[in-house]
Amino acid sequence: MLVIHRRIAPQTLWAAQLLLNFEARSKSRLRCFSVDGEDVGLFLERGQPPLHDGEFLQAEDGRVVRVSARPEHLLHVTCSSAFELTRAAYHLGNRHVALQVGDGWLRLLDDYVLKAMLEQLGAHTETIEAPFQPEHGAYGGGHHHSRHGDEDFNYPPKLHQFGVRL
Repeated sequence: MLVIHRRIAPQTLWAAQLLLNFEARSKSRLRCFSVDGEDVGLFLERGQPPLHDGEFLQAEDGRVVRVSARPEHLLHVTCSSAFELTRAAYHLGNRHVALQVGDGWLRLLDDYVLKAMLEQLGAHTETIEAPFQPEHGAYGGGHHHSRHGDEDFNYPPKLHQFGVRL
């Protein structure tokens, strides 16, 4: 079994490749198979962002492994105006839907209920098959322990004060 514990910087060469859908790329513990059929065990640090298409990992035996996003059935959403697209994004966000944002479009996992809602809002939907890489969240997503230099969204914990104490 190919055992993987860590993420590494991009590489020019790799020995194995994983083709994973978004749900599988979101797990820190996963048993899967490489493109060549080798049994793989992922044991990544918990609380980190999902693996992204083109990311690299290093196995215990030193081999470099490339992660690729498996194409999935998605709804590709467009609208006739920026206002309508923003409105569609608001309603999807209000339902905590994983959402990929592009220039003038949104993508989400295919769902007939959300498709009906979007069409009711005036959005145009098309079912496509493509890799899915949704936004991870404004604060790096989920439960996050800040570590200096880890990511673009590296914020220290913050206590929010609602109101003024005299």
